[in-house]
Amino acid sequence: MIRVCLVDDQALVRSGIRALLELFDDLEVVAQAADGEAGIEAVLASRPDVLLLDVRMPKLNGVQVVSALAARQALPPTLLLTTFEDDAALVAGVRAGARGYLLKGVTPETLVDAIRTVAGGGTYLYAPLAAAATGPVQEATWRDDAFEVPDVLTERESEVLKLMTSGITNREIALALRLGEGTVRNHVSNIFSKLGVTDRTKAVLYAIQKRLV
Repeated sequence: MIRVCLVDDQALVRSGIRALLELFDDLEVVAQAADGEAGIEAVLASRPDVLLLDVRMPKLNGVQVVSALAARQALPPTLLLTTFEDDAALVAGVRAGARGYLLKGVTPETLVDAIRTVAGGGTYLYAPLAAAATGPVQEATWRDDAFEVPDVLTERESEVLKLMTSGITNREIALALRLGEGTVRNHVSNIFSKLGVTDRTKAVLYAIQKRLV
């Protein structure tokens, strides 16, 4: 049985997710909370196997909750949930210790799969990716095209990738490393190619999961 704690400030969302999870014999919601501070208390009291955590909440947001629980060494495998396509929150949450990230609009099958994956020790990062400019916006796992085993990065590429995870621009990276901005763009392009990704967010997520930084 996978014991789940659900933290979301919207009562309708909590009741809907709880009703969904009750359909599965191996899932049980053991605690709920409506804000970040109450969420911390609920986790400490119930010690769940998985924490489903809204990103935007009163008092403490999801990333702050993750950081607070991690500081107490009480962070269970955590899935961040949001209605927003917020790459900054995605990266910040994973860096703080979350095991996964989902938009609330995913299918029930995806949510359940994500819970089971992180409960088993895995990572489930599910980010919005835009299709062709003329087509609809779709969602897909960022790791679909990433290489399972990346090509080896040079020392300089590793330095650039590490700075990318802090969210700074190519120009700021160039200043930090005393390089030309064009040189940094070339390094970033090489990093994308070696990791098998197509943008900065995916590169950062890949680097964090694979512990390249």
